[in-house]
Amino acid sequence: MNAFRQSVETMIPALRRYARALARDMDAADELVQDTLVRALRSERLFLGGDIRSWLYTILTNLNKNRRRSLARRPHFMPLQDDNADASGTEAEGRDIEHALATLVEEQRAALLLVVLEGMSYREVADIQGVPIGTVMSRLARARAHVRAVLEGERPALRRVK
Repeated sequence: MNAFRQSVETMIPALRRYARALARDMDAADELVQDTLVRALRSERLFLGGDIRSWLYTILTNLNKNRRRSLARRPHFMPLQDDNADASGTEAEGRDIEHALATLVEEQRAALLLVVLEGMSYREVADIQGVPIGTVMSRLARARAHVRAVLEGERPALRRVK
């Protein structure tokens, strides 16, 4: 590996820290760093010497500016609020179902979504979750009861812990 590539490689942790500070989002920061590295390695012949650190930070900063401009041109999506009186019945039902699913315990939600949305069998869900079929059946029954209770406006019963 030549000296240029070694210098670029040693800068990756610093670039990652800087990108995270700029983007405030780990995924966006990782994309910025990756794009920076790709551009730097493709443009190796354009680097005339000097401080490679400044050069890399400049590339990253410019990429971040481009990303922010692109985000500013996109329409902003606002989540639907429960207090929206103008929402049609279908939208309100969708929000209610989304709320009911969001309040489920993670294992129950996963089992319900795998069976209902993905059309998987109980055996497949049991294999995926690493539990017996009876546990999957129990999780599904509890999830369905919870969703039904939320949709009917009841407060889901709290589970008693002995």
